[in-house]
Amino acid sequence: MDTKNFKVNAGNSTINWTGRKVTGAHNGTIGVKEGNFTFGEGKTVSGKFAIDTRTIRILDIEDTETNTQFANHLASDDFFNSEMFPEAYFEITHAEPGDENLYYVKGDLTIKGITHPIDTSLHIVTTNDTAVLKTKIIVDRTKFNIKFRSSNFFTNLGDTLIYNNFDLHIHLVAEAY
Repeated sequence: MDTKNFKVNAGNSTINWTGRKVTGAHNGTIGVKEGNFTFGEGKTVSGKFAIDTRTIRILDIEDTETNTQFANHLASDDFFNSEMFPEAYFEITHAEPGDENLYYVKGDLTIKGITHPIDTSLHIVTTNDTAVLKTKIIVDRTKFNIKFRSSNFFTNLGDTLIYNNFDLHIHLVAEAY
């Protein structure tokens, strides 16, 4: 295959998140802003995508007032500080092809202006016109200065403790250009 460039279709792409605490878990979505990927000879892959932190939604809380309070808290400085940092980024720094459209990927994740390396596997299916990329990234929020109710920084939290890791289930649809 010749080198091909793909642009992420934000409207057709999804990111689902799950965060856990002692008493259960919460889940929701967060929007993809944009992204580009390049696939080349020898199954090389490069690319980057941006997440719009202002679009975080909570799916498991039905009460409108509680949902709004929680969403506003996630957008605050306790978590993503969306006003100051409206975007988070993931950029592939290295990808090794594996079997069955699987790639072993090293990348840089940037949240709140702080960048840390992340290792993950990326499932990629391409046609002439589209590419579908799927991965799960486990994020240690404390590496990105998200300390709220973390046992790394606070004691005696009891059942208010929020676990440090949260999951991002990423499904990107990109179109050739």
